[in-house]
Amino acid sequence: MPSSLDSPAGADDVVRLIAPNPGPMTLEGTNTYIFARDPCVVIDPGPADVRHLEAVMAAAEARGGAAAAILTHAHADHAAGAQDLGIPVVLPADGETVQGGLRALATPGHTHDHVCLLSDGICFSGDLILGRGSTFIPPEGNALIEFLDSLERLLVEEIRLICPGHGPWVTDPQEKIREYIEHKLMRERRLVAALERGERSRDALLGEVWDDAPPELREAAGAVMTAHLEKLRLEGRLQVDLTD
Repeated sequence: MPSSLDSPAGADDVVRLIAPNPGPMTLEGTNTYIFARDPCVVIDPGPADVRHLEAVMAAAEARGGAAAAILTHAHADHAAGAQDLGIPVVLPADGETVQGGLRALATPGHTHDHVCLLSDGICFSGDLILGRGSTFIPPEGNALIEFLDSLERLLVEEIRLICPGHGPWVTDPQEKIREYIEHKLMRERRLVAALERGERSRDALLGEVWDDAPPELREAAGAVMTAHLEKLRLEGRLQVDLTD
């Protein structure tokens, strides 16, 4: 069952339901939002869970009915249920304004198609920023460079509330964005220091730089480390081969 409906202080037109898909990567579950503007929209409907989607549509109907499902990105935990709602599904392009008066801001990194959705100081951040913990960055070329650029792009927006794809509301957006940037740069500094010391074992680098990663997230941490290494290679700062 999804969680009870809740709204953040000062934003009664934002309603959250949490999908029943908890896990190490999804925290309590995917946050689905009803943005009760004119027209009302569903943001990130979540997985194809019948009871969750029924609760989502009931919440939307209580606020006039949903005109569309708007996606921040196409990952299944955010988007798989969208086609089952019987309403148009939109993954907007950068700068596009869609139903509900939401403006899309391209924020690639977690995925190439990722956008944040902005309206009147409210940001639906998808997986760019979570309410707790850090975001997974895939080991794909310049994904980490794109991610950091996306955070910088969001930093200049006037935001008072972040509604994340997972985890609690973020009521200190600027601090959280800077915290995310510093967290990635901290990992990079530690990784570079270990490499400059002569460490060439991937396992040893992971154990040293991601020493706080719990066992269930070690594989994901290894993928993120690869994203960091790819960034260093693209910048010409890593010119040696590593061992397993």
